Amino acid sequence: MALTEKQLQEIKAAGEDFLELRRPPEAIRSKLDLIYRIEGQSVLVYEVRPQWDNPADITETPMAKTTFVQTQNVWKIYWMQADLKWHSYSPKPQVKSIKTFFKVVAEDVHSCFFG
Repeated sequence: MALTEKQLQEIKAAGEDFLELRRPPEAIRSKLDLIYRIEGQSVLVYEVRPQWDNPADITETPMAKTTFVQTQNVWKIYWMQADLKWHSYSPKPQVKSIKTFFKVVAEDVHSCFFG
């Protein structure tokens, strides 16, 4: 089932707050930036930068993901490990709100999302 209009508004508000907090200074955004994207029932956070050997190619590397599980009314949190697979974020595998997801990623207490 698709996300509701209310959930989409909450995602956009929380996502913009997250970007305001964690996005790099405007002067370097052509070299390093952050974005978020809604994909189905999930919200993904990406690091965006030029490819090292071809700066004309822009790469988007996923770093954090949350998926809404409607039957449980929770957002499950995942992080991308070195094996390039999503793994449950064991310090806090799920949260009740999208705002809390973005807060967990922004704080990155265990250095899983930003390294």
